Amino acid sequence: MTLADKKVLIVLTSHDQLGDTGEKTGFWLEEFAAPYYVLLDAGVSITLASPAGGQPPIDGKSELADFQTDATRRFDQDAKAQQLLANTAKLSEVSKDHYDAVFYPGGHGPLWDLVDNRDSLALITQLNRLNKPVATVCHASAALLNVKDEQGDFYIRGKSVTGFSNSEEDAVQLTQVVPYLLEDELKARGGDYQKVDDWAPFVVQDGTLITGQNPASSQMVAQALLKSL
Repeated sequence: MTLADKKVLIVLTSHDQLGDTGEKTGFWLEEFAAPYYVLLDAGVSITLASPAGGQPPIDGKSELADFQTDATRRFDQDAKAQQLLANTAKLSEVSKDHYDAVFYPGGHGPLWDLVDNRDSLALITQLNRLNKPVATVCHASAALLNVKDEQGDFYIRGKSVTGFSNSEEDAVQLTQVVPYLLEDELKARGGDYQKVDDWAPFVVQDGTLITGQNPASSQMVAQALLKSL
């Protein structure tokens, strides 16, 4: 089986409210664009999904000039990718058996809508049972928090994981805005949480689970996912 035969589901947030601030959030553009092109250029078949379907909200801050990369600039010129993103499948209507791996881009949105989404929890549970890769980056590691294995234990218990750190949340001044601190919650569920300096790229792989700490880690997560495929 070649990479061209592989199918990866990318699950994006549908949540666009940044707590009670009145500001908008969503997914972080670079954390979608970089992995999307890593997978696409390798010939992998990609499906995009989100809890609500349709156009997932892009965090406006991720479109600012300071945060642009080769991948986001490529996306800005890519009408086909923009069209795909505007028409994501509804996660509840996606077949869990159809995919070889799942990837979750971050941004603050997943803290709210992917932590307890039944379809997302069932998807990760199914892929884990079939020993297929599950990859997350940054805040999207929230999608792992409430997944349980067949024994009823937390999926990440005893596993090496990473995700947006408390010090990075503090640096963006959202510690009091987010519903919980991701680093704390990953540890609370028995995850072996690891991190490096703020904003440095960092990826942890434990079996078929691949996690990245922050936006700078997104391309490396996708590359690790490719190797796992």
